[in-house]
Amino acid sequence: MALLRSYSNASSGMGVADHCRDTFLELQRKKTHRYVIFKIDEKRKEVVVEKTGGAAESYDDFLASLPENDCRYAVYDFDFVTQENCQKSKIFFIAWSPSVSRIRAKMLYATTKQRFRREMDGVHYEIQATEPSELDIVVLRDRAN
Repeated sequence: MALLRSYSNASSGMGVADHCRDTFLELQRKKTHRYVIFKIDEKRKEVVVEKTGGAAESYDDFLASLPENDCRYAVYDFDFVTQENCQKSKIFFIAWSPSVSRIRAKMLYATTKQRFRREMDGVHYEIQATEPSELDIVVLRDRAN
């Protein structure tokens, strides 16, 4: 397993901290988090958990937690009611890469995304966003329905 992990890390340049997968599973299975924001720690050469949002936090709280000028990955547990009046939940993987962020950061996040995304088994939808309007709550509603 260690050999496999080091080989796959070499292809992307960045590893994934075990804590990332564990925190995602807490969101997915236990519903202890509404969202999780991840960042690349360049010194440790791996993706780490930057912040978690409690189950009662809103989508606005989530958006306010994303930096305006730096890249991040995030997962968001979106609750909604269908037209048939059924309560549902869908998990979104979000690759946040604002147009004003550094070129190096954009490249690093782009090359690490697939490797990291594979760790998030159970995500329903993926959104790539470069500006806040691409993360409007309407976008999530449209994708989830």
